Amino acid sequence: MSASIAVTGAVKSFGDLRVIDGIDLSLAAGSVTAVLGPSGSGKSTLLRAINHLEPLDRGVVTIGGETVGVRLRTGRDGSARYRELPERLIRRQRSRIGFVFQRFELFPHLTALENVAEGPIAAGVPRAEALTRARELLDRVGLGDRGDARPRQLSGGQQQRVAIARALALEPSVVLLDEPTSALDPELVGEVLGVIRSLADSGTTLVIVTHEIAFAREVADHVVFLDHGRVVEQGPPAQVIDAPQHPRTRDDQVARPRVL
Repeated sequence: MSASIAVTGAVKSFGDLRVIDGIDLSLAAGSVTAVLGPSGSGKSTLLRAINHLEPLDRGVVTIGGETVGVRLRTGRDGSARYRELPERLIRRQRSRIGFVFQRFELFPHLTALENVAEGPIAAGVPRAEALTRARELLDRVGLGDRGDARPRQLSGGQQQRVAIARALALEPSVVLLDEPTSALDPELVGEVLGVIRSLADSGTTLVIVTHEIAFAREVADHVVFLDHGRVVEQGPPAQVIDAPQHPRTRDDQVARPRVL
């Protein structure tokens, strides 16, 4: 089942550099959101903040109405503040949030099948059941015949498809994809985008950081454009990509979409 995402008052800095600067977002359950913007605009940091890989300095993320990584606590003086959850509870939350990294992050010593099954097994799913589910997911991404291959025996596009299958293994309510085609040779991009298209049609809540403008126009129902850690424009693709209102959005590549 898909879940809504809300980001409220999000702020994140690394030293003196403020990477996320007061972001507010509300993304409906089952929606497909493309996050666009120039390099260094905070796109990947925002994605990592959603599943608490990068804890926020201020603000909060909720998924399906549940705060991620923190809980609200009221002090004896009546003051309210968010406190970090124990790591075991954060890991439990992350198990419901699929994450696809730019550079695959597969375990090199495991086969494709074992990479997909590893998460469910670690979460307590019986091994036989986890392997059956992993085979189904590899079939879904078109790699049912490569389950015994290790990452080094797969092309970059195949490795990324395994990574997508792995992100789906625990049946997450939300899937986050961080520039899933950026590490691929151009001829391999299409096969990965095809898998994401089918995932978008399944009703899963997706948030995709991407530079593939034509793809964002095709699959997203909501587009967010970031610049210097702020949302400068958001809305349907027909607005943000084809008829941007903000000068910064018009100046960027969003106004000059490349053809895939």
